[in-house]
Amino acid sequence: MGSSFARVFGAQPGLPKASLVSVEADLARGLHAFSIVGLPDKAVEEARDRVASAIKNTGLVSPKSTNKKIVISLAPAELKKEGAAFDLPVALSYLLAAGDLSFDAAGKLFAGELALDGSLRPIRGALSIALLARDQGYTEVFIPEENMTEASLVSGITLYPVRTLLDLIAHLDDKQEFTIKPYERVASDEPDDEATDFALSDIRGQESAKRGLEIAAAGGHNIALYGPPGTGKTMLARAAAALLPPLSEDETIEVTTIHSLSGTLGGGVMHRAPFRSPHHTSSYASLIGGGTIPRPGEVTLAHRGVLFLDEFPEFHRDVVNALREPLEDARVSVARAKGTALFPANFMLIAALNPCPCGKYGTRECTCMPNAIERYRRKISGPVADRIDMWVHVGEMPPETLSIRNKRKDDETDVVRGRIARARELQRTRFAKAKDVSTNADMGPKEIESLAQLSTKAEETLQGAARQMKLSPRGYHRTIKLARTIADLAEHETIEPSHMLEALQYRAREI
Repeated sequence: MGSSFARVFGAQPGLPKASLVSVEADLARGLHAFSIVGLPDKAVEEARDRVASAIKNTGLVSPKSTNKKIVISLAPAELKKEGAAFDLPVALSYLLAAGDLSFDAAGKLFAGELALDGSLRPIRGALSIALLARDQGYTEVFIPEENMTEASLVSGITLYPVRTLLDLIAHLDDKQEFTIKPYERVASDEPDDEATDFALSDIRGQESAKRGLEIAAAGGHNIALYGPPGTGKTMLARAAAALLPPLSEDETIEVTTIHSLSGTLGGGVMHRAPFRSPHHTSSYASLIGGGTIPRPGEVTLAHRGVLFLDEFPEFHRDVVNALREPLEDARVSVARAKGTALFPANFMLIAALNPCPCGKYGTRECTCMPNAIERYRRKISGPVADRIDMWVHVGEMPPETLSIRNKRKDDETDVVRGRIARARELQRTRFAKAKDVSTNADMGPKEIESLAQLSTKAEETLQGAARQMKLSPRGYHRTIKLARTIADLAEHETIEPSHMLEALQYRAREI
């Protein structure tokens, strides 16, 4: 026989979804050669050595021991192939073409990294591969055992946890009786209530700031906490992670897919909203996304959760200004010479900042020159500041408030979380038929007009304040969305003047 050919199917993990890849092997007589074509990256090219050693240590003839020209083609050729997930389909396509294995590849999808001894290592993006398999009509998915927890979120397909290449060969070969048992899905555990190191009960005083944080968490609004150093801004922001309700089933799949692809998942499932806190020295690419091949940044890793930017004015001005698009559109487009990627970025921004470089603005202790204060504040441009819904002052507290003899309200977090959960449920019902809208902060002009339910007196209050405060059209709409959340927390069907006045209070920016 002059040549042999075989085809199996794998996938290239990606956002917003993975891409199906046909892995084809062709063996022909001639001088030995082993090549992989189809725009592979370095990790895919190195699969030749991993696959050869894994097959040899499984007890079969290594591709490098044959006098044949071996060509592995990954189609479509124009799609960039990255990562080690192609090791398993490359090995299987070779074994099929060489006649060492015989099985029907229809309806089966394979992914996994091979160790030199033939065992499988976990891969990134297993959940996106499982989603692709379901959408493309594949019924069986073979992936490393360590990736089963995340992949099991996808129903409608049979998952097989693979430990070694030898096990998989025995399972696929009709001549052998060994079989890999399908993975049995189990009900996921409830999210851990102690997922954060901070709770509202740990923060003494600051009742107005706590109220602002509750409103922001209930409606998904962006909030800036400003005040002197050491007054609890960072603790308040970190306590927000405990206030957000657990993710819905669809949100869990969406967020887990992102973190699986980014390598920040750790083998589990994201049931709670993510909390990301990058350092103020972070680069543009690490925060927004970028690289030669576009990669998601912190704004995408915070999707459906919280992005906390401590020392907000200390971030580079270009980085701060780059937040305009994700804050407005809930997504970010990263364009590079090798391609353009569109990443989701629907997060709640919490920014913490001092009123001046020394933090003592407004007191005799302030040592900052006027030009230094102006330069410090100019780092936050007007368009970015206008996209922040709430400006909340976190002031100094009297010593008696901090006394350890004051009893902690241990149930404070649970009480606030309960109110937020009820407000979120009202929003879920309200936006059941709206596309891409899940919280009040997501509302566009169309939803504001039809669903906000603004009373006549509340609208008159807003219009009068808008003239006095010189609110922009964006600020006008954001105030309505904020008032809608306040009304939801009070369980009112319509927005009343009291709700609007409280919302306007948070729009007033003192720095």
